Amino acid sequence: MPRAVDGTRRKDRRKKILDQAKGYWGRRSTLFRTAKDAVAKSGQYAYRDRRVRKREFRALWVTRISAACRAEGISYSRFMSGLRQSNIQINRKALSNMAIEDNSAFQSLVETAKKVNAGS
Repeated sequence: MPRAVDGTRRKDRRKKILDQAKGYWGRRSTLFRTAKDAVAKSGQYAYRDRRVRKREFRALWVTRISAACRAEGISYSRFMSGLRQSNIQINRKALSNMAIEDNSAFQSLVETAKKVNAGS
């Protein structure tokens, strides 16, 4: 019976890693040993950054809302406090989008927040 020298399982496993490392710089894309390390590290970065992305987007929305509020003469914290006190529940993503695309609706929310803050 002939002896199996280079099995397909081993080749398939290595090919999978090298396919994942396609586009990496230098030897990291061509040599299995270095590609394996690079792919493992990239997986760690991807896992971490899926969580970081959520933080970064929230920070972007807050910055946009704050800039739009400043243009209307109110601070971000006073605006959010006013919305909370008047039981208006709109998330920051929607508020950011509203500040960019529907300025008149955003101005009406700012006026509502200003009235609530002036009364208290």
